Amino acid sequence: MPPGRGPAPRVVVTLLEPDRQPDPAVAARKNALCVDSVVRHGAAAIPLDARATDGDRAAAFASMDGLLLTGGPDLDPVRYGAAPAGTLDVDAARDALEASAWDAANRRGLPVLGICRGFQAMNVFAGGTLLQHVEGHAGPSYGSGPALTHPLRVVPGTRLARILFPANVGGGVVTVNSYHHQAVRPSDLAPGLVACGLSPSPAGDLVEAFEAVAGPFRMGVQSHPERTESTPRQFERLFAFFVDACRGPLLGR
Repeated sequence: MPPGRGPAPRVVVTLLEPDRQPDPAVAARKNALCVDSVVRHGAAAIPLDARATDGDRAAAFASMDGLLLTGGPDLDPVRYGAAPAGTLDVDAARDALEASAWDAANRRGLPVLGICRGFQAMNVFAGGTLLQHVEGHAGPSYGSGPALTHPLRVVPGTRLARILFPANVGGGVVTVNSYHHQAVRPSDLAPGLVACGLSPSPAGDLVEAFEAVAGPFRMGVQSHPERTESTPRQFERLFAFFVDACRGPLLGR
C-alpha cells in the first residue's frame, strides 16, 4: 500500500548527545535532520539519547509505535563477540540505550528503521557481526565538504526495490552518500535479514541495505538518506513507508 495519512504514530528516534561531540552545533544539526525525516511524513517524534533516565526510557518504549536508530560512533565489538580490530570511538551508553530500544520493539512487534550506525546496530542486535574497517567509504565528515558517494545496487523483487522503484520492481542502481568506515559483508548478515542493496568495496560486495525476511517492517540502510543534499529523492519514500508502517500493519505492507 502506498504511503497515506492517518493518526500520527509515535516514533522513538535515538540521537547523539551534542555536548559530548567535537562540534556540538554539527551534532545538533545531525539530530535535527533525523527527527525531521519522520516528522515531515506525519510522525510524532520521541527524541531519546543516552542521558535519558530509566523512567524516560520506559515511558518512551511503552508508548512508541516504531523505532528509528540513527548514526553515531562505532558499536563496541564485544557486542558481537569480537576483539577490537579497527573500531574507533565507542559509546557504551548509546549501545545500551539502543539495545534496550531494540528489545522493546521486538517484544511488541514494532517497525524498526536503521540508518548508518543504526543499520549496523540492527544487524548486531539481531545476531550478526561487522567488518570493523573498510577502506574508501568514510569520506569527509558531515559539514566539512561534499559527501563521498558510491553506487548502491538494489536487489530486484525486494521491499526496498518496491519502495525506491515503484514502477520497476526489477531494482536498479542509485548513488548514495558514504560516511562509514565499518561495514556488513554477506557473511556478517544476521539470521532473518536479507540483503536488498549491495555496494562494491576493496573487501568485495558489501551489504548496504537489508530487510527482514518476515514479520514487522525491519529495514536498514548504510547511507544517510536524511542528508537530502546527497541523497536521491526517491529515498523520501523510504521514510514515508516507515512512518506508515508505524501506523499499523495494514499501512506498512
